[in-house]
Amino acid sequence: MPFKATKTESAEALTLEWVLHVKNYKLTLDKNRCVGCQICTLACPKEAIKLEKQPKTLGEKAKKAKVDIDLSKCNFCGICDILCPYGAIRVGVNGKHVLSVVDKESFPQLIRDIRVDASKCPDDYVECEEACPLDLIKVSSATPDGNSPAESKVKIDVQKEYCPCCRVCEFKCPEGVMAVRKFLYGKILIHPEKCPEGCTDCLDVCPITGALYLSDKDKKVYPNETFCVYCGACKAVCPVDEALELKRTRISHTPLRSGTWNKTLERLTSPIEVTKELKATGARRAKDAVEKRLAWRAE
Repeated sequence: MPFKATKTESAEALTLEWVLHVKNYKLTLDKNRCVGCQICTLACPKEAIKLEKQPKTLGEKAKKAKVDIDLSKCNFCGICDILCPYGAIRVGVNGKHVLSVVDKESFPQLIRDIRVDASKCPDDYVECEEACPLDLIKVSSATPDGNSPAESKVKIDVQKEYCPCCRVCEFKCPEGVMAVRKFLYGKILIHPEKCPEGCTDCLDVCPITGALYLSDKDKKVYPNETFCVYCGACKAVCPVDEALELKRTRISHTPLRSGTWNKTLERLTSPIEVTKELKATGARRAKDAVEKRLAWRAE
């Protein structure tokens, strides 16, 4: 049991702490980065994280759902830290970023596959920076070292730890500058006939520009799956449960075989998707074993 347990909240952050004799556990939720999505609430094995819908007045835009964490249930495992698409949660021990479930090899890490080729970016081109809906891209002048005739005059920095891999930058930047692969895959479907008249709550809270859009034809909201990251911020505020369907089918992660991960994956997706991953993992292991055996015989 902790010697001291505290929970503090400000406009900027929610902080939980365990103070032990030799260790100090700390969890910080950055409210500016948090979008009120469903990922951490579904992933938490202790059911310590809850979402609360925020009230709104008539004519007011919807507000993102508020995340709250029960200090009595949280054990600072770091699963919410690992899986937050927006990097809004950080878990540390004695001031260092520590993820015990990763260190113990019982949990994988997300693969944020973001590739940048600044040599294909025109000089003084700032649209890449402006394209990111989360302001995670910075474009600056590069300092050439004179070793390559094809050196880029532009430097592009991406804060990958906060990037949900929506691919907006890939489509809005010049061809070949950005290449982004999603780590959350799924399906989103909106039934406009079930949406309340004039309701745009899902669109109001969606953090990704272009993932949802308002149709000029019927003034209803529709999804654009090219940019959707299936985080569930929209689902969390939808006033009619049947109006918006969201299903996650796959998560791109580092290789791992773990019961802890399988249970988490089931909560985020479905038992069917877990079975598919287990079969795929088994097939890869069998293939690797055969290739090693053939290589051994060839020697």
